[in-house]
Amino acid sequence: MSDLAPSDQRWSAKRAQHTEIPRPKRGEGQWALGYTEPLNKNEQSKKDDDPLHVRDRILHIYSKRGFASIDPADLRGRFRWMGLYTQRAPGFDGGKTAMLEEEELDDEFFMMRVRSDGRLLPATTVRALGEIAQEYARDTADVTDRENIQFHWIRIEDVPAIWERLDAAGLDSLEACGDGPRPFLGSPVAGVAKDEIIDGSSALEEIRRRALDNPAYSNLPRKYKTALTGHPSHDVAPEINDIAFVGTVHPVHGPGFDVWVGGGLSTNPMLAQKLGVWVPLDEVPDIWEGVTSIFRDYGYRRLRSRARLKFLVADWGVAKFREVLEKEYLGRELVSCESPPAPTGHRDHVGVHEQKDGNFYVGLAPVAGRISGTKLVALADVMEQHGVAGARLTPYQKIVLIGVAPERVDAVVAAVDALGLPARPSSWRQNTMACTGIEFCKLAIVETKARARDLVEELERRFPDLDVPITVNVNGCPNACARTQVADIGLKGQLVMHEGEQVGGFQVHLGGATGLQANFGRKLRAHKVTSEGLDDYVTVVVTNFLADREPGESFASWAARADEELLRGERTLEATPA
Repeated sequence: MSDLAPSDQRWSAKRAQHTEIPRPKRGEGQWALGYTEPLNKNEQSKKDDDPLHVRDRILHIYSKRGFASIDPADLRGRFRWMGLYTQRAPGFDGGKTAMLEEEELDDEFFMMRVRSDGRLLPATTVRALGEIAQEYARDTADVTDRENIQFHWIRIEDVPAIWERLDAAGLDSLEACGDGPRPFLGSPVAGVAKDEIIDGSSALEEIRRRALDNPAYSNLPRKYKTALTGHPSHDVAPEINDIAFVGTVHPVHGPGFDVWVGGGLSTNPMLAQKLGVWVPLDEVPDIWEGVTSIFRDYGYRRLRSRARLKFLVADWGVAKFREVLEKEYLGRELVSCESPPAPTGHRDHVGVHEQKDGNFYVGLAPVAGRISGTKLVALADVMEQHGVAGARLTPYQKIVLIGVAPERVDAVVAAVDALGLPARPSSWRQNTMACTGIEFCKLAIVETKARARDLVEELERRFPDLDVPITVNVNGCPNACARTQVADIGLKGQLVMHEGEQVGGFQVHLGGATGLQANFGRKLRAHKVTSEGLDDYVTVVVTNFLADREPGESFASWAARADEELLRGERTLEATPA
């Protein structure tokens, strides 16, 4: 393939007429500045062959000849554009994660991510997902914090059949991983919420049509995460996405979207910066293409650790970024508008809520996103039996049933509760997330899903009547897939020393938040907790919060001001009733 998409041959000479983009002292591999030669193996692989081409090789070669036939450059690179990662081989503990080469940790099975992109999934689609899990994935299925369904134990021989089933259900795994447009986050209550500012579903669907399977966007510097919501709760975590469209109201033009750019977590977290604009619904896809093209053309491609949009936004500043977007990619100025106020409160839509049409939506809470194919099939049965319009996945590892008739609400709530998917869960169950962890992930150091489940059960026993939400995010490594830094209690998996031995444990972040109090949690220097001691540590910290808080004070506010010994669990206060 060529270094640059044919439709975007508008390089530095033309751009110099409008803006002055200084050449960096060291080449960062920015295409728009003439640095078109690959500077690392990932860039070379993408130049050698558009990763979208790997689909045909999977269908016609690898699925027929088996795992051993797969080209390593496809297996550990281009397969990701098809939503496929090799999963972790059993028998390797967390100490081996950084010591062994990637191929040594490879199992001959795959994780597959299936995109939902904020779409409403009818019962037939939910059933298809469940049946795929039962037949091809050893009944595994997780709801992820990017509104995906994630399968495990997938054989390369079965991928074509799975894709056929997904296609018939209106779904796919295309570009669910890789250096392209990752799965889009949409409001789980788009089009039905009584307090919605604007329904952005049509714009998100048009972005999907333009973005996926498009060579113009299949070779971005790295992953690229999109979120869009017209709900005032900002229910798609826009602060930590590369690009987010957030519902706003212009005093003259009415409802539209602000644009936020450059958010992201991992080992160098940054909150998105707000352009402070008003974009009408029908222009949202054009803005998405403009921002995405800036990332493609100017994004850093030398070091993978600096190849996210957030680094470019941080270096340029939001004013320069907006100027380049307007002058070089849109050819017009955007309408300025004060950014919408940051919300407080829940964003996950768990519980029973009235829709604007008189029906109800019902939010369900799997434990840390873990479900199964069997549960999905049973959920589809419930949806069909009670005439539920459809389901949406949430960025908080939850499921929302849309369009429940008033007279059916109690029956639906009882039915899903019997499935272990409660609509009225404990505060701990509602507010705990976990990444995949060492069970399947080659990057993980510790176990997460089962550990999160056990923690929830113990905290439910110790604090059964907690009167304030406390979020707990459990991550198996530093990459923050479970948003460690923006949780009240963020747990980053690592090996820790205990009685002279290395054991699984966590570095602790306290008081992170999105919304009105958006910040990254307070990291206590040299403070680590063993996995075995986690229940007791969290208990002490929560007890200290309940005893020391001011009236109406949130955990995040308390954690920002509390004495370190209370946060470290070195002293326990006498608790007040929760």
